[in-house]
Amino acid sequence: MDILGNPSIGLYVLSLDTVCLIPPGIPQRKIEAIGRELDVPVYQSTIAGSSLIGVLAAGNSKGIAVPYIIRDEEQEGLKENLSDIEVSVLDCKWTALGNMILVNDRGCLVDPRLPSSLRRELSDLYGVEVEPGTIGSLPYVGSLAVATNKGAVTSPLISDEERGLLEDLLKVESEPCTVNGGLNLPKCGLAANIHGILVGSATLGHELAVLTKALGF
Repeated sequence: MDILGNPSIGLYVLSLDTVCLIPPGIPQRKIEAIGRELDVPVYQSTIAGSSLIGVLAAGNSKGIAVPYIIRDEEQEGLKENLSDIEVSVLDCKWTALGNMILVNDRGCLVDPRLPSSLRRELSDLYGVEVEPGTIGSLPYVGSLAVATNKGAVTSPLISDEERGLLEDLLKVESEPCTVNGGLNLPKCGLAANIHGILVGSATLGHELAVLTKALGF
C-alpha cells in the first residue's frame, strides 16, 4: 500500500487497536481498505498542518501523545473523535514523538534524551512502565521498531541486550526485519495493530513473511 503516493506508510499512519489516524487526501476506497484490514474506525486529521501523523504522535489504547505545535482545532478534533483515548500535548522541545516513543499496552521504550519528568508524564498517560533505551545504539526507537500487543518488529541493527530490554518491557517477542526492500527503519513501511497489518508497496516477499509472523498473523 502507498499513502499519498509513498510506500513509507508508517510516516503517515497512527494505528491503534481502537482507531487509526490518517491524513486528509486519501481516496475513500483506500480509507475503507485501511479500516477493513485494521478493523477499526479511521479518522482523518493533521498535526500542525502536517500529514506526518506517524512521525509526530505516539499512542496506545489509553492515550496519545502529541507535540506542542499541534493546532487548537486539531487537538479539539482528536478529543471529540477519540472520546475513549486521552490526548496529551507534551510540553517539550521535541516534536517527532512518533520517532522517539515505542509503546503498546504493556510498556513503553523511549529515546534516552527524554527527561525523567517527561517519562513520568508518559507513564501516567499510557498506564505502563516507561524506560529509556536504544536500538542499534540509536535513540530513535519509535522509527526503528513497531510494536503491538501481539509482537514487535525491530531494525536488524538491534543488539541482543537491546532486544532483551525491549521484549521484557513490552512483554512481547520481537523479530528483526527490514521493510520496503531493505530499509532498516520498520516504522517507515509498516502500520499494525492486533487486528491487522499494512505494509508499504515496496515490501519484498521475504520481508512480508517475517513481518506477518512477528506480529502474529
